[in-house]
Amino acid sequence: MAITFAQLSLAQAPIVTVKNDTVNLTSKDTVKTTSPWKQTNVGSLDINEVTFVNWNAGGSNSISALTGLVSNLKYKYKHLNWNNLMRVRYGVNKQENQRLRKTEDEFELSSTLGYRKDTITNWYYSARFNFKTQLTNGYKYPDRENEISRLMAPGYLFIGGGAEYGKNLEKLSLYISPLTIKGTFVLDKTLSNTGAFGVTPAVYDAEGHVLKEGERVRTEMGILFTSTFETEVFENIQIKNVFSSYTDYLKDFGNIDIDWELVLNLKVNHYVRATLGSHIKYDNDIKVQEETEVKDVFVERGAKLQWKQLLGVGVIIEFS
Repeated sequence: MAITFAQLSLAQAPIVTVKNDTVNLTSKDTVKTTSPWKQTNVGSLDINEVTFVNWNAGGSNSISALTGLVSNLKYKYKHLNWNNLMRVRYGVNKQENQRLRKTEDEFELSSTLGYRKDTITNWYYSARFNFKTQLTNGYKYPDRENEISRLMAPGYLFIGGGAEYGKNLEKLSLYISPLTIKGTFVLDKTLSNTGAFGVTPAVYDAEGHVLKEGERVRTEMGILFTSTFETEVFENIQIKNVFSSYTDYLKDFGNIDIDWELVLNLKVNHYVRATLGSHIKYDNDIKVQEETEVKDVFVERGAKLQWKQLLGVGVIIEFS
């Protein structure tokens, strides 16, 4: 019995049935659907080491390590974008004849929810949440008895709404929020009583007794602007720029807090990279304590520009 080409094509075609004005399409082939969720994780470890043996110019042996984890969970469906980020960085340094010292300590959670009315516009109605703190105690070395910072001292919280622009938000994003609440947490009694990180210090009587405890939470309301730009300038050379500025409506309007991070990644291969970074901060509420001629007596000065530079070579691992 011969089978014609038309009969073979008809046998392979999907079956269409009509019932109550509803069309049902069935086929042996299943349609693959793409999940609106996407998660990426990147772990990194940078190690720097210096060793001197009979070195005429002198020097101290040292080794330092910096580990990091960036986890990104994204949801994208039609005109809705939801981006969630967790970032952890921790670094230590060991020099000859010295104890272990902390060089880096960051913990950050961020979430941005955006909605646009159609696929033509690049403007999103956005709401943003951002939280930052550290994990372990910080010291002004070589003093290890008196902490100058610790977990949730400080802690920073930003919650606000506004508009975000970006054709490809993963590569370029401009966000402005005319209404952002900033919370500064100093949940350590000793630090809050001294007025660290801009909170109101404790009130003492003439004999040094505390009449009123220092402020634990400082709340502000102001304007937040952030921009993120990421691109590959040359083959295997990537640059990322993250900038944010904030000014408060009610207290010292016009004094702008700045947080600017610039990172240059040089990719050697799939697992090895070199990193050159610069991080600049300015917060008018954080005053500088300068030591006087009297031992253990400090005087408060104005806020100063903070700068951190990073250079390292290490391995990266991407996983889901």
